[in-house]
Amino acid sequence: MMQESTLAAIATDYREAADLIRRRVVLCAGTGCVANGALAVHEALLAALKERDCDVTVELRTEQPEEHDLLLSTSGCQGFCQMGPLLGIEPDGLLYTHVTVEDIPDIVDHTLLRGRAVERLLYVDPATGARCKGQEDIPFYSRQTRRILEECGKLNPEDIREYIAHGGYRGAMTAWTRMDAEGVCREILQSGLRGRGGGGFPTGRKWELARIEASNEKYVICNGDEGDPGAFMDRSVMEGNPHSVIEGMMIAARAIGACEGYVYVRAEYPLAVKRMHKAVEDARALGVLGRNVFFSGSSFDVHVMEGAGAFVCGEETALIASIEGKRGMPMPKPPFPAQSGLWGKPTVINNVETLASVPAIIRDGAMAYRAIGTAESPGTKTFALTGHVENTGLIEVPFGSTLRDIVFSIGGGIPKGRRFKAVQIGGPSGGCLTEAQLDLPLDFDSLRSIGAMVGSGGLVVMDDSTCMVKIARFFMQFAQNESCGKCVLCREGTKQMLALLDDIIEGRGSMETLELLETLGHVIQKGSLCGLGKTAPSPVLSTLREFRAEYEAHVSAKHCPSKACKALCKPEIVGELCKGCMKCARLCPVGAIEGGKKQVHRINPDVCINCGACLTSCAFQAIKGVAA
Repeated sequence: MMQESTLAAIATDYREAADLIRRRVVLCAGTGCVANGALAVHEALLAALKERDCDVTVELRTEQPEEHDLLLSTSGCQGFCQMGPLLGIEPDGLLYTHVTVEDIPDIVDHTLLRGRAVERLLYVDPATGARCKGQEDIPFYSRQTRRILEECGKLNPEDIREYIAHGGYRGAMTAWTRMDAEGVCREILQSGLRGRGGGGFPTGRKWELARIEASNEKYVICNGDEGDPGAFMDRSVMEGNPHSVIEGMMIAARAIGACEGYVYVRAEYPLAVKRMHKAVEDARALGVLGRNVFFSGSSFDVHVMEGAGAFVCGEETALIASIEGKRGMPMPKPPFPAQSGLWGKPTVINNVETLASVPAIIRDGAMAYRAIGTAESPGTKTFALTGHVENTGLIEVPFGSTLRDIVFSIGGGIPKGRRFKAVQIGGPSGGCLTEAQLDLPLDFDSLRSIGAMVGSGGLVVMDDSTCMVKIARFFMQFAQNESCGKCVLCREGTKQMLALLDDIIEGRGSMETLELLETLGHVIQKGSLCGLGKTAPSPVLSTLREFRAEYEAHVSAKHCPSKACKALCKPEIVGELCKGCMKCARLCPVGAIEGGKKQVHRINPDVCINCGACLTSCAFQAIKGVAA
């Protein structure tokens, strides 16, 4: 059992111990940086410091605090994933990028011992050529508004004391000791917080529906089953600030009267699973979770459950079935989980980002939260920015920001001088945004008005080399593979849509194929049982709407404008590059290449079978137009 005075004492003790540290080195240990060698960098850095007899510690002691020159710690994802491993040094305000084991001697000798920056490890702004000292100088960071992610790259995610020192669990304390259930629901409703899992349903209203249900048993579930291709927002929050998720669940439990909660995390996120488990264990050990929470007379505990990675388990009724030990398949609604959810009891299900937003609302008030974003979509939204953009990574912006702001300001624009073509937003459940929508405010209602959705927050940027038909096929393949098979329209309809897209890409399509594809998409949308089926056709229907001419070129002219579909792209020989060596002619299996020795060759398109043998054989890169 935790008292308010105890919470304050932990915060004070930690801050006093931190004041005894002269310099802190923070290495990003999110999944991306770990994959790029961050743990090896950590080991090498610690070894180098000890070898030079530096006064370094990896643990901040609060019981018997000691003075140290250096604290070497790790954090969750710092966001700028393509520049990892990232290493920050405070109070110097330095951020080093692409750090390797080979860089350690320079970092130790120049920065940690002499206080000089290692210039070559600083980020270079491609727009200006200037070297950026730290995050405040880097446009990728400075043009964001980081609230949910603010602590992810700063805190040690495995140290509950540091979370408390930064104001952690103060919101939960307030909710459990100074507010009643109705008051908590009212505050969340007044904040305007909407579910960040994609639907955008008002969180306070969902909680209120569960609160008014008469039951001695109620549950809170955190949906961490993030499965959209290219999406890693929830994973990063669980890895970087797991206690914010637990605190959000505690406040939700207070709001509805729940005594038990579950964090449902896909097993493919081993680091998130590990850190959520540790966070729960530490919160129990400290008395934050368990019996008689904050001496309120009520109890609340949290369990971490690993999912098997089925995309459909992101749907709330399928997730509930999975927790109950059943096959993860959606159920018809109503009743809604708030009425009859886990084991038939009232249940609130929110995703990771939604719950991580809650503590600040209770701590700072609903109006402070509403000060950011738009009237109907307050607050911020995290996005996984990937694809054809200079700066990829995890970002956070206020609702109402434009796609232009994200792609060209934060993202740094399109690489290699190519043109922007489109963004797929919301993963396989979302839609396609084009150049015409670059200045559209990104919020729940604006996107819905054009047939798109925020979704979980994936943003895949595409340049003018992208074939939109192939993109639509990629997402349809994903939806078809992930269909649970319960309803016929989703199970068979997605399979048929995939076959029609294959016909288009491989040159067998016709205008009738497009008509059938569109009709089938609308039927699946209307008749499928769950959100996966209802939104599965969205990437196809949105690209058909925005890039119809590209589809028509595939079926009428048998031509792929982006030259990405092999069956529709005849190779061409660039005369200026051809040396007439005859190698391609000798290797062509159908004799489609004409021209004598030391003469510019030509490919007969009527004979060519698009096998690609000429492309791979040419040492002079004189043959273009065959898809990889």
